[in-house]
Amino acid sequence: MRSVISALNKKLLRDLWHIKGQLVAIIFVMASGIMTFVLSFGVIDSLELGQEIYYDRSEFADVWASAKRVPQDVDEQIKQIDGVSQLETRVTFGGIIQVEGMEEPAAGRIMSLPDNREPLLNKIYLERGRMLRPDEEDAVLASEAFVLAHDFILGDTVDMIINGHKRTLKIVGVVLSPEYVYLLGPGALVPDNKRFGVFWMSHHALEAAVDMDGAFNDVALRLSRGADVDDVKAQLDRILKPYGGLISYGRDEQLSNWWVENELAQNRTTGTVTPMIFLGVAAFLVNMVMTRQVATQRVQIGMLKAVGYNESEIAFHYLRMVMVIVVLGSIIGLIGGAWLGKGLLNIYADYFRFPYLRYTYSIDVMILSVAFCAAAATAGTWIAMKQAASLPPAEAMRAEAPTEFKKTILERLGIDKFFSFLSRIVLRQVERRPIRAFLSALGVGFALSILVFVNGLYDSVDYMMNVQYDIGNREDMMVSFVEPRHVSALEELRLMPGVMKVEPLRDVPVNLRHGHLSKRTGISGIIPNPDLHRVLGADLKPIDITGGGFVVSKKLSEILDVKVGDVIRAEVLEERRPELDLAVSAIYDEFIGMGAFMDIERINSLLNEGPVVTGAALMIDPNWNGPLYQNIKKVPSIIGMAMMSKIRELFEDLVDENMMQMMAVYGVFAAFIACGVIYNTARIAFSERARELAALRVLGLTKGEVAYILFGELALVVFLSIPLGIIIGYGLIAGLLASFETELFRIPLYINNDTYAYAVIVVLLSTLFSFYLVWRQVDNIDLVEAQKGVE
Repeated sequence: MRSVISALNKKLLRDLWHIKGQLVAIIFVMASGIMTFVLSFGVIDSLELGQEIYYDRSEFADVWASAKRVPQDVDEQIKQIDGVSQLETRVTFGGIIQVEGMEEPAAGRIMSLPDNREPLLNKIYLERGRMLRPDEEDAVLASEAFVLAHDFILGDTVDMIINGHKRTLKIVGVVLSPEYVYLLGPGALVPDNKRFGVFWMSHHALEAAVDMDGAFNDVALRLSRGADVDDVKAQLDRILKPYGGLISYGRDEQLSNWWVENELAQNRTTGTVTPMIFLGVAAFLVNMVMTRQVATQRVQIGMLKAVGYNESEIAFHYLRMVMVIVVLGSIIGLIGGAWLGKGLLNIYADYFRFPYLRYTYSIDVMILSVAFCAAAATAGTWIAMKQAASLPPAEAMRAEAPTEFKKTILERLGIDKFFSFLSRIVLRQVERRPIRAFLSALGVGFALSILVFVNGLYDSVDYMMNVQYDIGNREDMMVSFVEPRHVSALEELRLMPGVMKVEPLRDVPVNLRHGHLSKRTGISGIIPNPDLHRVLGADLKPIDITGGGFVVSKKLSEILDVKVGDVIRAEVLEERRPELDLAVSAIYDEFIGMGAFMDIERINSLLNEGPVVTGAALMIDPNWNGPLYQNIKKVPSIIGMAMMSKIRELFEDLVDENMMQMMAVYGVFAAFIACGVIYNTARIAFSERARELAALRVLGLTKGEVAYILFGELALVVFLSIPLGIIIGYGLIAGLLASFETELFRIPLYINNDTYAYAVIVVLLSTLFSFYLVWRQVDNIDLVEAQKGVE
């Protein structure tokens, strides 16, 4: 038995050395698949664990609600709601922050903390400094992201306009909050840590600053296990309605938590789909190589059986060859995935502010990824080995007979005379083994599809941003007021330096209902035919809202199941809270956000409020930014300001540092796969036909003609793979973008022709490089040795 194992071990080492180039390519492709799987799910597991620990330790609330002003004793009514286990009332207010050395104003949110105790819910995490003291008037705790963005230290001060009055606030502590894990300002889509900060002030100091003595305007609830969330929210809304209460919301609608959950869901999709593509291609490669390796060693298998080796010993020999590939690929993939995962998690840590965030190794994912590759490779090898080993030794030692003898399609069509005899050999070889040619083309097509997939995502996101900010929202700046103001307030903006155009905006919070479906959103009033803030149709042309039209977004129409002509009941969530019946006049397709639009005069008329505005869209001269910002800081009625160029820049940075960095990693892996698939296809074809090509050389064909026969077949395979890869890549992007669709984002499917060209060029360059490597072997072929049988 020892000599048997020794002999097969020697054969194993010789076989591995003989296909070392193919092995290296396969190992790196397999490592790429395992790497993407491990890093994706490692990041997901780490974020989920950090979220779970933080929410649990901070007593994160289950339900929130806001109102204008609620007497403090109303909290007793709220406590009586069935299912409420804990309650926290507080005061919150927005304002403009003036930071020394920063031209533009920043927006801020200030919240009250209990004077003599720790909060019962949404407990803040102290990073450094100290907590507030009951007797302090202007001391605050500041969100860590804002402090880091401005390089503040403990004891620094910021000026904030609160309720029309300027207050100088001293930072005594730096904190994190479970409500602001993803720190978004009003109306923002991405965190802007320089221009939005959250602060916490003692309750008695803040209620005095905003005239809320003996009252609150915000409440958070923790529910008992098994409580009916919808019933609790309905009762809470009834209690707060007389006090200007807005519709309550649960964790699923809490802005920060929604973003965290949405990011985890998207990562779960990309972390499943993309690695499975890599692992599938890797398994296909191993299967293809080992199947053909066994087929080319048909004579050797026959000899081994003839001298006494049984099928199990021969099968184990080839399975060990597969295990070498799996083990080496797994080691590289697991180590590389863990290393890349730590780096990617550090990027997420800049956006998701969890105090407990460490990279977690998912053993289950590691085992699954390795087992998938091992199972697929083993299955393919086992089938090929069984086919060869089942033959009698005498039959196996004979060269495999050609599959069939008949005229080719070209010959039957009578057009073969238009092709050279070398071309006819190439076409005949492909036609007589169509399945093998198709599988080879499919393998190359997968490599090309990944390149289309990765770069197509860049194209789609870039197209979304161009439409949103170059064609739709063309304003340079948007400002919002503390409360609705008369339209004459816009004159003050028009007179500010650098302001070239002003368009009024009227945003109304509403709860829209259609049948049993409802959605809390807003109706935006705009002027007819605006130049800046425009509503676009599917053809990217502005939609006319004159004549009292009520236009809803496509996503909102899907949620409410409405079409043009249907009537929606709109419950206004401010002042007298009237209910309006509005007929849908058009549906627009917007990629970012969700809502509805009307003529500003009509919405004001329906609310019986006269010509009022809640904000404005501005076109400004960038040369006057400094003086304009200084003027805006002096207007106490302005509570927020958004600069479109900054929003776009931050969004693109977020996409680049988040999704696109992972996609870039996938793109590098895709290039590995392209080279690996094509090189293996070329190398296997050479191994299978070396004896035949040598015979042709002996018969008088030149090296160039022999190379034409070999590479012509492969070139045809690559040519067939191009449309396959483009179709597969298009389908992958369509599927992924469909899974990305949320209420806030709908990334359109848009692929530039340059992306297709790039993918094809990479595949063609990989083909030429692979051809060069194989040509070196063709050039050095020993005609005498090649004619001998393999011993």
